[in-house]
Amino acid sequence: MRFSIDRDALLKPLQAVHGVVERRQALPILSNVLIQAQEGTLSLTGTDTEVELVARTAVGEMEAGEITVPARKFLDICRALPNDANVDFAVDGERVAVRSGRSRFTLTTLSASDYPSTDELVDATRLKVGADVLKRLIDLTQFGMAQQDVRYYLNGMLFELGPETLRTVATDGHRLALAEGPVEGIDGGEGRQLILPRKAVLELARIVGSLDGSIELVVGANAIQLESGDICFTSKLIDGKFPDYRRVIPDKEASDKTILADRELLRSSLSRAAILSNEKYRAVRLCLAPGQMTVVASNPEQEEAEDTLEVDYDGEELEIGFNVSYLIDALSTVPSESVQILLTDAASSCLILPEEGEGCEYVVMPMRL
Repeated sequence: MRFSIDRDALLKPLQAVHGVVERRQALPILSNVLIQAQEGTLSLTGTDTEVELVARTAVGEMEAGEITVPARKFLDICRALPNDANVDFAVDGERVAVRSGRSRFTLTTLSASDYPSTDELVDATRLKVGADVLKRLIDLTQFGMAQQDVRYYLNGMLFELGPETLRTVATDGHRLALAEGPVEGIDGGEGRQLILPRKAVLELARIVGSLDGSIELVVGANAIQLESGDICFTSKLIDGKFPDYRRVIPDKEASDKTILADRELLRSSLSRAAILSNEKYRAVRLCLAPGQMTVVASNPEQEEAEDTLEVDYDGEELEIGFNVSYLIDALSTVPSESVQILLTDAASSCLILPEEGEGCEYVVMPMRL
């Protein structure tokens, strides 16, 4: 196997697939990138057995073959070469020689036949969605995903297919983020729910962020796939049942206290008070009175912060506690200049909505004061 390629043409697909490669793996071959040269096309594949990404590029001079090399080292070599360099890649026994100008590198290899491959999708459903729509849905909800929770199904994002909508939901058990947008071409997949792993969600957001127009997602019983141009992304789905998220969303009609506030002013007020909050529990107290909200925080060192801002509120006085980080995360994501916060009492979750009340919802559970 041998090929010669411009450094920039090689670097782009190599950077794309490197994102899914784990440096510390129980299986050494998972730290490698699979390189396949065939019929004028160079394919690079990275996988961690859960998420797989294939990136392709055209190459002129080549001899067909396949091999795996250490992903991180190969990427660092290509990055270190001059922008206009040409890279010569050749398999030499059980090693690979990489040459460029007066530079020469020798890398170890592992057999391509041992590289894991993804299974074909079964019971596939196809849907079309705008790349910008999918990116928006992920951006609006990804912060709500759990990290390393024993409830493994929370360490990802729920994709729920409706007749003409795609809904994304993420929760860690203390807060919930929900967004929805239009899709088309769902073939009998209505009402279907699938859970993407956290890593797949972040990688998918990165990929669609560089795409334009409509993209096609293929959803199988065990995996989801996106193929666009020179990129093919495949991820296994989390095998589990997502909790009934509708049960934790407060009833808008039953929420008799409504706050309307400038999103950035409220976020800044919370950030200031958070400086003196308990570092472990991050609790703040919201003290509501007609026309104003006072944010109060304290810590075990007997230090206290108090920040008052004007809000549109004409309900009865109320004190309620929240994890300030959860409120700030939601307010940093809401896509409007003003926000509505719906409350019932000090023991009930709050519902945060953009001023228009469309497209996304955020739920934050209260804390005992």
